[in-house]
Amino acid sequence: MGLVAEYAIPCDGLPLVGVAAAVPDATLEVEIQFNHGARPPFLVYATHDDHAPIERAFEPSDFVDQYVLVGQAGETRRYQVRPAVSMKAQLGDHLDDLDDLRALATAEAIVERIRVTPTGWVQTGWFADRAAFDEFRTFWVRNDCFALRRLTRDGDPEPPGNGLTDRQREALRIAYEMGYFEVPRRASLDDVATELGISASALSERLRRAQTRVIETTVASTWPPLPDGT
Repeated sequence: MGLVAEYAIPCDGLPLVGVAAAVPDATLEVEIQFNHGARPPFLVYATHDDHAPIERAFEPSDFVDQYVLVGQAGETRRYQVRPAVSMKAQLGDHLDDLDDLRALATAEAIVERIRVTPTGWVQTGWFADRAAFDEFRTFWVRNDCFALRRLTRDGDPEPPGNGLTDRQREALRIAYEMGYFEVPRRASLDDVATELGISASALSERLRRAQTRVIETTVASTWPPLPDGT
């Protein structure tokens, strides 16, 4: 049976880490289109109540050659980012052996989610077996860039709330502590937003995403499946 791992790669040389550091209250998730040559485009999903700072942060980035907005849903914008440099050039000063990094691209693993943070990347990956995971882990440990957060077998239920970002977790906690979820409510959306220092619309979007994730890892993952019509 395969393994599912969530792990941090704390390396400030990774692509777009500078953008995340410039706008630390934004949520950035990326997909890499590896089948597009030496400089594969990145799809960047940026969630923030004001996207101007994100786009300003793209401009001075050594990694970003050009970017284009390709879609928007609520407070999340989807950008296609074309790199100015290859991954080899981007990471050459940070990693010992880039040939081993390229070899990881053919490992029996699928990176399902990449979240960019101000200090590196947080990834969730599926690995065919322990050997495939150890190959991946060993490379990053050798470069002092690996911190395992969670390791489970494929098919094991995820703990409630797994996959929440730090800001989503904070929003849920503050809203709960202030009585936002009580009946009747002891705090309004505006009250909680003020406590967090964000707009009410940003908080609403953050809570919605957080609640969706909690449902996905609890009710939606119930086995056996709920009967039709329920």
